[in-house]
Amino acid sequence: MGRPPGVCEVSQVTEQRNHSTAEQGGLKQVTLNVTGMHCAACARRIETALGSLSGVKEAVVNLATERATVTFDPDRIQTEQLISAVTGLGYGANEVVETLQARDKEKVAREREIRRQTARFVFAAVLSFPLILAMFVHVLDLGVGRFLLNPYLQFALATPVQLIAGWQFYRGSYHALRSGAANMDVLVALGTTAAYVYSAMITFFGDGAVYFETSALVITLILLGKLLETIAKGRTSEAIRKLIGLQPRTARVVRNGHEIDIPVEQVVVGDIVIVRPGERIPVDGVIVEGASAVDESMITGESVPMDKAVGDEVIGATINKQGSFKFRATKVGKDTVLSNIVRLVEEAQGSKAPVQRLADKVSGYFVPAVVAVAILTLIISYALGASFTEALIRFTAVLVIACPCSLGLATPTAIMVGTGKGAEKGILIRSGEHLEKAHKIDTVVLDKTGTVTKGEPEVTDVIEIGQKREDLLSLAAAAERNSEHPLAAAIVRHAQSEGTDIPPAESFEAIPGRGVKASIQGKQVLVGNVRLMADLEIDTSAVSQQLDRLEAQGKTAMLVAVDRQIAGLIAVADTVKETSGAAIDALKKMGITVYMLTGDNERTAKAIASQVGIDKVLAEVLPEHKADQIEKLRSEGKCVAMVGDGINDAPALAVADVGIAIGTGTDVAIETADITLMSGDLRGIVAAIRLSRQTMRIIKQNLFWAFAYNTIGIPVAALGYLSPIIAGAAMAMSSVSVVSNSLRLRKFDPMRIS
Repeated sequence: MGRPPGVCEVSQVTEQRNHSTAEQGGLKQVTLNVTGMHCAACARRIETALGSLSGVKEAVVNLATERATVTFDPDRIQTEQLISAVTGLGYGANEVVETLQARDKEKVAREREIRRQTARFVFAAVLSFPLILAMFVHVLDLGVGRFLLNPYLQFALATPVQLIAGWQFYRGSYHALRSGAANMDVLVALGTTAAYVYSAMITFFGDGAVYFETSALVITLILLGKLLETIAKGRTSEAIRKLIGLQPRTARVVRNGHEIDIPVEQVVVGDIVIVRPGERIPVDGVIVEGASAVDESMITGESVPMDKAVGDEVIGATINKQGSFKFRATKVGKDTVLSNIVRLVEEAQGSKAPVQRLADKVSGYFVPAVVAVAILTLIISYALGASFTEALIRFTAVLVIACPCSLGLATPTAIMVGTGKGAEKGILIRSGEHLEKAHKIDTVVLDKTGTVTKGEPEVTDVIEIGQKREDLLSLAAAAERNSEHPLAAAIVRHAQSEGTDIPPAESFEAIPGRGVKASIQGKQVLVGNVRLMADLEIDTSAVSQQLDRLEAQGKTAMLVAVDRQIAGLIAVADTVKETSGAAIDALKKMGITVYMLTGDNERTAKAIASQVGIDKVLAEVLPEHKADQIEKLRSEGKCVAMVGDGINDAPALAVADVGIAIGTGTDVAIETADITLMSGDLRGIVAAIRLSRQTMRIIKQNLFWAFAYNTIGIPVAALGYLSPIIAGAAMAMSSVSVVSNSLRLRKFDPMRIS
């Protein structure tokens, strides 16, 4: 079906649904760590170089995560060639290996980089400080410290800053220009070299003012900005480190009849693992002995510990609160729920939101344009009567103020923090594309069973007629105990929960579509619907009003007859989740239209919908037709989120603008949906949309200030109203401010529903 243009349209970004190295329909995907990138132009240059290689289908480079994800044909090109292509551009590259040890090494490498950046900054700052004093001595015409104005002394101080501390800019410029591109390094190297060389020529061959403090301070301030940026960028990936840190390092397993502690990486499927109170569960499995309460909040966001007994599944990294138990490992290593969550978050953080395409496109043309503007500024200023020195200062200021660092960091840093925050709250967002799409949602379609409701029938009413309640339940449960029908199981569970004695049935017969017939303690017991009673000519007129009332409430009422006399009614319903009403009310307050989609008859569906405040009901829809209903809503210009269990609703989830799987942490749900909510709480939908809206708000702020900064700064610098030193400080701080603004998302609570 067609749909109006401009409604929830987001350009498609190839989804990354693999491990660091994965097979993908004959293609292979690999993730590379890339070091040495300084700005968006660097990322774009690497992306272009990788994308142009024969056999490469797609390359995505993320400046904030410092990673490149490449999809390629392994028959035509190998990973080593991809790494060589990156290193040939002057950057470092190596394949990502996702293990705890690798994460430790990555942390050590980041800390080492921070130390290196700190050393460079301190070195430059110590040598630049006398140059700052010299500037004040000159401006304030002080008698003290006039020896600092000696140009030879200033040359001696500025040269190590320019050639040693600033060497990284020359190296980066060389590699960039050699490949026919330009980046931030080119701008910094050009600007500072111009001021330094001019001052050096004046020192040795001429007479006039020197500007060594300009070149030295610009480099020092930029190094400070890079240091702060490196520290801040490290904080954006804190969510991943927290998730990785949840997994225990060791596990206690039973092997050859002995309990031994082994590294968690050595646990294999089938191992019997022992967990004691207060310990984290090392891998996924099924309890075979014992019982406990398990805190699963770090995975599902549910704060209340879950009771676990023999046969129940446990998830690795969750905390055993009470009692000891043994479980059989079913998923280990990269197959655990935690590993899948980490993988999904990493892929989302490394992906590009469509809004980032604009920034990437601009950055590709930005640096050459700035160089041209700087040269024109130099020529025009000099031609209009400015001294060469003044024209050179303007030239330098334009180059320095225009470095596009903040532009390259505006989107990916916000996406990193946003997806990480979502993971902490049990909201798994597959990619930046889906994070961006979610903020445009104006229509939410909820599957009924297991989404709005608990998905498990419960007894809601027991109405006895001529029988004691306990006797009625006892006979009904005894008759239904041999039935496999879900409604029968609900009656048996309810009787057991009330401590009712359930006698054995002497005979049992299931009557399809009607109910059951059994002989219990010499009595004939019938449990079923009105049609069963009518077939056996049993009068039900005495309970007709109660039947109508219960069915109007969306309940399924079963009649119980003992020796051909109606003995009572038992109503069973799939009850709504306690939080469904609050979540739907919150969605409405956000301006979102809510539909309920179900295969139930319209009367029952509307009864359930009225309990939670849903006005629009799509009832009697067969599973194979759910996707058609979603397409119909989309064709009306709506941006639709479909919410289901991620398995039965897969076609509808796939066709929606955003597919949200709720109430399950299974692999199928994670792989099917665009967003997976690990808990069954519908408020997670509200949280996901709120998180998307806040993230997009931050991204737009970042992009606005990044563009505004350059748009305003360049003409101001060209007109001579901005010194290179101030420009250097502003340029350095712009990147830090963008990252810091993104980090505000860490304090945002998407689960808060006002």
